[in-house]
Amino acid sequence: MKLIILDRDGVINHDSMNYIKSPQEWLPIEGSLQAVADLTALGFTIAVATNQSGVSRGYYDLETLEKIHGKMCSLIAEKGGCIDKIWYCTHLPSQGCSCRKPEPGMLLNIADYYQVDLSEVYFIGDRVTDIQAGLKAGANPLLIESPMTEVQHLENYPQIERFSSLASLVQAKFHED
Repeated sequence: MKLIILDRDGVINHDSMNYIKSPQEWLPIEGSLQAVADLTALGFTIAVATNQSGVSRGYYDLETLEKIHGKMCSLIAEKGGCIDKIWYCTHLPSQGCSCRKPEPGMLLNIADYYQVDLSEVYFIGDRVTDIQAGLKAGANPLLIESPMTEVQHLENYPQIERFSSLASLVQAKFHED
């Protein structure tokens, strides 16, 4: 099985300091839907691992989160792509949950679900916490530079490849042309 794990906000869709609280606020980053479709066409199974503390903060509920994910999956399907499964953590950072990135629990759960060795899996995110979770889980983190990327902390991770978008990453890493 060829598996890729994607963060959601800042990788597939535009992120917001005020959280993505509704399907209407969920806006894809240019080229990201096609990039997921390209990965699907290349034979990858695609999982999403996303922190969603907005639920615990009371900004939106689980039903709304499911509608946001439904919109994302529908738009990706229109391009010929497929998100196989979405994992999310609704806990606050202060709750010390083992699945909330930067902890590796969500990624380890994904590995267990698919019965894969994470050393052969890319985890693509836009934050230092994504890099940290990927490294702790034994995956191969790649970074999309977004407005939410903590650039000042990247010096601690010079080995992590950086890309301007999911589309540019897919082009650079997976296309021969």
